[in-house]
Order: sequence, then C-alpha cells, then structure tokens
Amino acid sequence: MLRLTWVQPEDLIGHELRQAVLDGREPSAVAARWRAAGGPDAPLTAGASARPASRYLRLLATDLLDELSELPSALTDDEPTGLAAVRALCPDWPEPPAHRPAPPDTARLEAAWLGRAVGCLLGKPVEKLPLDGIRSLARAAGNWPLTTYFTARGVPADLLARHPWNRRSAATSLAENIDGMPEDDDLNYPLLGLLVLQRHGRSFTTTDVARVWLDELPAGRTFTAERIAYRNLLAGLEPPLTARHHNPFREWIGALIRADVHGWTNPGDPAAAAAAAHRDATLTHTANGVYAAMFTAAVIAAAAGGGRDVHSCLRTGLTVVPPRSRLARAVTHAVRLAREHGDFATVVDLLHDRYAATHHWVHAVPNTALIAAALTHADGDFAGSVCRAVSGGWDTDSNGATAGSVAALLAGSPDALPERWTAPLKNRLATSVGDFHGTGFDTLARLTRLEASRP
Repeated sequence: MLRLTWVQPEDLIGHELRQAVLDGREPSAVAARWRAAGGPDAPLTAGASARPASRYLRLLATDLLDELSELPSALTDDEPTGLAAVRALCPDWPEPPAHRPAPPDTARLEAAWLGRAVGCLLGKPVEKLPLDGIRSLARAAGNWPLTTYFTARGVPADLLARHPWNRRSAATSLAENIDGMPEDDDLNYPLLGLLVLQRHGRSFTTTDVARVWLDELPAGRTFTAERIAYRNLLAGLEPPLTARHHNPFREWIGALIRADVHGWTNPGDPAAAAAAAHRDATLTHTANGVYAAMFTAAVIAAAAGGGRDVHSCLRTGLTVVPPRSRLARAVTHAVRLAREHGDFATVVDLLHDRYAATHHWVHAVPNTALIAAALTHADGDFAGSVCRAVSGGWDTDSNGATAGSVAALLAGSPDALPERWTAPLKNRLATSVGDFHGTGFDTLARLTRLEASRP
C-alpha cells in the first residue's frame, strides 16, 4: 500500500498545531476538537502515519487546517514575509556596493560546491537519529569527537539495532561505501538554482522557480514544504499561496538549503543575495523559513566577496533578518553560547534544551542556530565546522552542507580542504535534476562563475 508522505491531511494537522503555537496563534480549541475525534499526533520522524485515517478524520483534518489558517498571529508585525516589510524592519540592511564586485574565482566556487557535498555526505547516515545515538555510534567507531566520515566498522550489533543508520543513506554514505557523491536534496536544490539562473537570469521571479521545478524536479525528490508547494502548483495555486495553503512546513529548513547559489552569484552584495533568496524561498516558505534562506545567502555573499572572517560574515547575515524575529534571536543566542563554552557538546546540549521539546528536528530556527554556532565555535575552520554541525544532530545532512559551503568558501580552494574529505567524492555527483548526473564539481564551479559574471 502506498502511503504518500508529507501530504496527508491527518498527518499535516499535528504539525500545523505545533506551528501555530510557534508563530503566535492560539490553537487550543482546534487541538481539542482534533483529539476529541481521536485524531493522532503527527509522526515524529516519518512523513506519513503507518495507517490511513478514516474518511471522517481526513475530512475533519482538512477543515481544521483551513480553520487554523484563519487564526490571527501575535507575531505578524515582527515577522512579515514580504520583502519590503522585511527591509523596513532591518535597520542595518546592507547597502549595495558602489561597483559590482568581480565574481569569485573558479577555485573558490569549486571549494564551496565540494564543501557543501562533504558536509551533506557526513551527515547523511545519521539523519533522523537522536543526539545520543549519533554520539554513541561515533564513539563506538573511535570517531568522537568527529574527525571523519561515519563507519559501521567496529560498531556493536546491539548498538546498531538501537540506533540504525538512515535507511536510504547507509549504502552510499558510510566511509566504507562512499563512491562519489550520492543524490541528495541538499545538492539537487543548488543545481535547480543554477538552472533558474541559466534560463531566467538574475531577475528571475518566484514563478520562474516554479516553472523550473515542474520541468526538472521529480515530485518524488521533494519533501516537506517543497512537496506541499509542488502539490499546490499542480492544484492550480500560484505563489505565494503555494507556500501557505495547508503547508505546516513553511518555516522548516527547505528554503535554507536552496540559498547557497544566490550567495555564490552575488559576491560582496549580501542585499542582492538575500533578495534573490527571498524570491526563491517564497515559493514554499514564509517568515522564519524565508529568513533562514536570506540569512544564509547573505553570509555566503559576504564570504564570496572576499570575506575571510566567519564572524563578520555571520554578522552580515543578521542584517537581513528582522531583529525581533525568532530566527534572529536564535542565531544571536547560539553565537553567544559558542563564544562562552569551550566544549561544543555543551553548546549543543544547551541548544537542544532550548528547542528540542518545541520544534521539529527539521525546523529552520534551531537548525540555523546550530549552523551559526558550529561556524562560530570552529572559527570557520572547514573540518571543525562540518563536524560540529553534524555532531549537533537535528537535520544533520543539511546543516553539514551549509556549514561546509561557508567554511570551504572561506578556505578558498579545493587544495585547502583535507583530501580525506574530498577524495571519496571522486569529482562527481549523482542527481535526477536536469542533465547534471555525473557532473564534476569543477564543472559546476565554472557554470556557477558564468552566472555570477552575467549582468
């Protein structure tokens, strides 16, 4: 029996109830009706519950999703989604450069693509695992604190039974199995971003992003907010409604993982990078989900423009985020923790204490905070950044990918990245996007530089 994930109303309602609490709505009456009818909680890790709900529960869930969407939010003024409103709240919004900076050289962009792939690959086997499981598996293999890819060698069978590797990733992402970069949405989306720029140029619209997705992105390769938006497009909805309609994942991490290409192609212009990320993100996300993408794009634009200090780049990222938003507060808090504690495990524990009980493990707020903490604590060092980001749990492959992209860009060239990380990738990646399957990271760097050079 096919249980299509991330779209069933009876599974979405539990996530929407949690999201309502986070974004300042009062959902208790709706929650009581759902529970009184026997409605289940949202699945913790899977995209769909094991068994379909009754027709009555499914119809009720659909009605309640509509009702929740009408509830007023106490955070509306501090957390708008429109770009003009976001800019109006940001007192330090960056000024455009007097002269357009030169694009990053190909070596720096190749390092960034490689860094993104390495961080993603490191995190893939332990995605969805709890923090204690990640630490136990690494310790059992003599790899704690993390210094290299995860391995099953030497790990006791009973530990693997308690904390099994990610089912889809172990065959391609454990150290003993790596043979090039396997397919992952954290690499698919930068490829799609590259296609958007190739076909529609720097002035692309959110609708252009949607067209490229429908042409090039298989629906089965989408998850959470992206799958909901894809479904909404096929149902005839247009952006930005695609991000809002029955989409409880609109503040999750999906837009953040699409942001790198906008930073790479707007070097030294964090405002332009953030605006491009906003146009991309609003197909699928709102508020803090969009801010996470804008923050990441601005950080990367600062690094791509020649920045060498990760702390300055992170500060630049915060200039495009409304300062009273949950994302700005989370990043600021995480950076402060990273500066105060020498042991990164303490930083991670404090972040989990603050967010784990209230936020899904894919939510953008805690994950962006963890990325910022990892980069800060490692002082932008490549290996230190990706290992810290992945060791912190939550969305391990996405966090590793973004931290890797930033830190590798700061490192400046593929030669600056340790060979133990890059050699297993064999300069090729697998993907179902466009004609990119088997493409090398050197080729992707050249294509990215070409788009960064266009007027």
